[in-house]
Amino acid sequence: MNKFFKMLSFITMFLMIALTAGCEDSAASDSTKPLKKFPTFNSKDLAGNQITNDIFAKKKLTVVNIWGTFCPPCIAEMPELAQWSEKMSNDVQLIGIVCDVNDFNDVETINEAKKILGDSNAKFVNIIPNSEFENFLSEIEAVPTTIFVDGSGNILNKKIVGADVDGYKDFVKDFLNE
Repeated sequence: MNKFFKMLSFITMFLMIALTAGCEDSAASDSTKPLKKFPTFNSKDLAGNQITNDIFAKKKLTVVNIWGTFCPPCIAEMPELAQWSEKMSNDVQLIGIVCDVNDFNDVETINEAKKILGDSNAKFVNIIPNSEFENFLSEIEAVPTTIFVDGSGNILNKKIVGADVDGYKDFVKDFLNE
């Protein structure tokens, strides 16, 4: 039942964002200006590998896709994300954060995430959020939300709410051409 209320909450937030989309003045902000540092974390990915903030230092830019197993737009964009992740520039990587996994013992949701990723042939890293992600994820209004993090772990001043792989690609292209 807890999962039902969690899903209902995310859907409600997504609808509220969708209804107010377009109210932000995107021309007024510099999309490459860092907002803040990504929170320090030591977690695991869906394969059980340890993952820390050091993942960001491996590339010039990391595309962070925050998604949920309950979210149809998240699931629908996964095959396209999988294909894109295989063709990315050597300076860029894609990682996912599965926002509705409660902890490492949430086997049901972890297995569902693995199934979604497997069905989509998505091989990029997907992080299981632990308590270190709690404050960060509480600021996410809806899923999918995609943010961009530089090699120093700075969250850049660009956030895309909703499934928009073309928008993600455009940001990456612009970032690399600067």
